[in-house]
Amino acid sequence: MNFYTRKWVKPEDLNAHGTLFGGSLLRWIDEEAAIYSIIQLGTNRCVTKYMSEINFINSARQGDIVELGIKATHFGRTSLTLTCQVRNKITQKTILTVDKMVFVSVDEQGKPVPHGRTAITYTDERLREE
Repeated sequence: MNFYTRKWVKPEDLNAHGTLFGGSLLRWIDEEAAIYSIIQLGTNRCVTKYMSEINFINSARQGDIVELGIKATHFGRTSLTLTCQVRNKITQKTILTVDKMVFVSVDEQGKPVPHGRTAITYTDERLREE
């Protein structure tokens, strides 16, 4: 899994305990996964269909840098399934994992449509997974 996106935990991202608010992290994940799906499916008409159990393992505090890793695991006829890991950039400790996220390609009316993709597309050679 490659980690493309980094976020700096700022005061507005914190909960009452002074740690990263789960809702902020989930917003970041959903946005990053949507961007990844748009690139892979070749359309900006895709929606979040499903997120599996979300496992919070460690917390992050103000000033920490977290990085989000997204990887495609399966191409369906109208969908793309992803997995996600978020970790602390400095300590490398895992903060959160999501085993399964499903994005669906939709038409103008929001109905699922085939996307015709079967393999990961690399928009830039430096992004290629090892």
